[in-house]
Amino acid sequence: MAGSSFAGKRIVVGITGSIAAFKVAGWVSTLVKEEALVDVVMTDAGKRFIAPLTFSALTGRPVYNDMFEAEREGAISHISLGREADCILIAPATAHTIARLAGGYADDLLSTTVLAARIPVIVCPAMNVKMFDHPATRENIKKLRSYGYRVIEPDSGVMACGEEGAGRLPEWEQVAEWVLRDVSEPDLSGQSILVTAGPTREPFDPVRFISNRSSGKMGYALARTAFRRGADVTLVSGPTALAPPAGVKLISVQTAQDMHEAVMEHRSDASVIVKAAAVSDFRYAEQHDHKIKKDQSDLHVELVQNPDILKELGERCDHARQTLIGFAAESRNAEEEGRKKLITKQLDVIAVNDISSSAGGFEVDNNQVTLIDRDRAVKLIHTSKLKTADLIWNHVIDNKLLKSPLVDP
Repeated sequence: MAGSSFAGKRIVVGITGSIAAFKVAGWVSTLVKEEALVDVVMTDAGKRFIAPLTFSALTGRPVYNDMFEAEREGAISHISLGREADCILIAPATAHTIARLAGGYADDLLSTTVLAARIPVIVCPAMNVKMFDHPATRENIKKLRSYGYRVIEPDSGVMACGEEGAGRLPEWEQVAEWVLRDVSEPDLSGQSILVTAGPTREPFDPVRFISNRSSGKMGYALARTAFRRGADVTLVSGPTALAPPAGVKLISVQTAQDMHEAVMEHRSDASVIVKAAAVSDFRYAEQHDHKIKKDQSDLHVELVQNPDILKELGERCDHARQTLIGFAAESRNAEEEGRKKLITKQLDVIAVNDISSSAGGFEVDNNQVTLIDRDRAVKLIHTSKLKTADLIWNHVIDNKLLKSPLVDP
């Protein structure tokens, strides 16, 4: 989930006439729990699917519907809602509502609020697959995008009507990332960021491999927070159980050699490279096509070294325009060993995990790292990996460790 990133954000949620409206009640509940201030605007059709009282109870605030009703003394609702909020989220957005927004209509409170707003507008279509595929709907969605509205493509699956295809309301975990991108400070805008995450697997035979305990959570958190803060993000990930972050280009790999190839292919396009993956140091000299039986008692295994991706990046990066961030897991003399790696691998920043401590590390949701650059060492607070990721970006930005962006903001 989004953690406390929504705290203090003001979001207008527009509910229109779709059976998917009941799912948005859960979204609103989550936003309120995340300390966002939520105002709900419902169309007349939306009120037929779910009662306004539901949203009023969830938000602790009145639900808006009638453009001419004096909701607040001295305020004009359709002006003040869009002026005071950080973004407008329309979900579910029916074909009818999309058509009215595309045509610039202002015949109810929701359409008028959108027309008067100068804040990000996020539209989540939800409708029958044939309605979604109709040329008129596709053209209307194209118009919304031309206006600068963000339209999130629906999921595919079985509809309430029994038909199957694209048109289902996306899951909140995906939508939340786009909302956060639009309401967060875009201090990484213009940066093209390459992140590596997770473990690698070095196969011995079809059922056995060398790997490690990395869950990928820290790397995925860095990718997610960079995307929220406006960056273009590519994530090269070893095998994990984590869902791909919304808006992030995911490149899935298995072995250290796979990761090496992917990183070297994309490194020149990045203004920031974050090497957070736990790459296996060794691989088997011989890989077997068939399962090795346990009764082969005379079996001897030879290991060979994998390429040192971080060291090669340090040697090949253009340090005048690229920022290189590494991670290290140390069980003793963590700061001293981290500073050695900072120098020998030609890094701008290294984040050192003290794995002798229970405060963080592999397979947990929290972390505590020490950030070391050429001028300082800063021990971050023990907190979630998502918050740790934000603190790392804060450190890089505040200490002017970013180089010139490779893409225009």
